[in-house]
Amino acid sequence: MFEGSMTALVTPFKKDGSIDEEGLRELVDFQIENGTDVILATGTTGECATLSVEEQIRAIGIVIDHVNGRRKVTAGAGANCTREAVALTRASKDLGADAVLSVCPYYNKPTQRGIYEHFKVVAGIDIPVILYNVPSRTSRAIQAETILRLTELPNVVGVKEASGDLAQIMKILEGSPADFSVLSGDDSFTYSIMCLGGKGVVSVAANVMPKEVSEMVHLSLEGEYEKARELHFRLLPLFRNLFIETNPIPVKEALRMMGKPSGVFRLPLCDMDDGHRAILADTLRGLGLI
Repeated sequence: MFEGSMTALVTPFKKDGSIDEEGLRELVDFQIENGTDVILATGTTGECATLSVEEQIRAIGIVIDHVNGRRKVTAGAGANCTREAVALTRASKDLGADAVLSVCPYYNKPTQRGIYEHFKVVAGIDIPVILYNVPSRTSRAIQAETILRLTELPNVVGVKEASGDLAQIMKILEGSPADFSVLSGDDSFTYSIMCLGGKGVVSVAANVMPKEVSEMVHLSLEGEYEKARELHFRLLPLFRNLFIETNPIPVKEALRMMGKPSGVFRLPLCDMDDGHRAILADTLRGLGLI
């Protein structure tokens, strides 16, 4: 089972826009040293939308190589073209990823039947598949009924739920097998989802505060909900303000303020608005990060 604190790692870039490979390795070490259970390479927070397929495979390979078995690695391997998703999934398996995160096909606006058939093909590759439901980015939700149907496929092991719809999430928790991992895809919802039976989070905030996010998640897994609640509310301003602009703009800016590898953005993402930057800086100061 995939559970615990899973960091959706940023992809640091050099000034020329190329991947900062040494910076990426440094960020991996920061995560491992601070209790992260699983590292996600080239997810949305890793700017996968502007990475070429070759760059995506390279970044996944770097993370797997540097982790070197110390933690599990999940590879962002989704696409709106089923053939491309299959190719990325196979490449991730060949590189040694422990699982892939596969997003609902975007832009095409498939029906629920099309979504099911897409994931059925992806799940035909012998590697654990975590579904990724994020309708705010894909324009299509994977409905709870479709997710529950997909749990019957042998390699579908979990879902990253970023729908913001607790009714949908409860329906999945109620109807899914005991060994199926329902993971929060939104830091602000993690505590609530875990109180309902979720198994962890795929976190943006853990890029900045991996130790604290991991502690909150593990307290929840151990049933220490009051202590986890205290941490949730301590971290809530960070959870909110890391989405004051489009992710991953704020989290990369936060890492930059903390002196950690981050680098430039790839257009159409761009630097943060000055007013928003000041709000984020105040949040980081309040948490003792800068």
